[in-house]
Amino acid sequence: MFTTFRGGQSGSWRVVSQAAVKGAGLLRTPSLSVVYSPSIALPILPSQNSWRLAGVASHVRYVERAEKEKLVAAQADLGRREATCAALIPIKKSQAWWDLTQEERRRIFEDKSHHIAASLKYLPAIARQLYHCRDLGEPFDFLTWFEYEPAHADAFEELVAMLRATEEWRYVEREVDIRVERERLDAG
Repeated sequence: MFTTFRGGQSGSWRVVSQAAVKGAGLLRTPSLSVVYSPSIALPILPSQNSWRLAGVASHVRYVERAEKEKLVAAQADLGRREATCAALIPIKKSQAWWDLTQEERRRIFEDKSHHIAASLKYLPAIARQLYHCRDLGEPFDFLTWFEYEPAHADAFEELVAMLRATEEWRYVEREVDIRVERERLDAG
């Protein structure tokens, strides 16, 4: 299943902030839509969308069995009605990252940066999904999507700051931080 994020004039999420954290940003837009489809959704008329980013949820990488089981047990589903805040953070890593072997990336990702272990304490309050797009010809390698209740906004800021302080983040060459809000979904 492909997921396409479209920044434009309309969408179910209202953009409340948008910043280039590292490298080039994206065109500013007032709204964000998220489209799930069996194939990459093609961009629609440029007058309606400023940009389109697409990725695919894939198997979890760089985890050992016990870590995967902890993540699955703690992870909340996306789309919870009370999770009216979200963040789309597209990330592109440097060629130096991709030149490393998978084992070397794992050592940096978890053994040195503690990406999984340190992030577990924020689950299930913060739901997350990683979309891979490096091999799809997209401008980013990953699209990270987080959803949370307004009451957990400080915890989300803490999580993002912690991840940006790791050795792994030194390999990031482009990152954009887009924060969005929506009305609470009906229980229906």
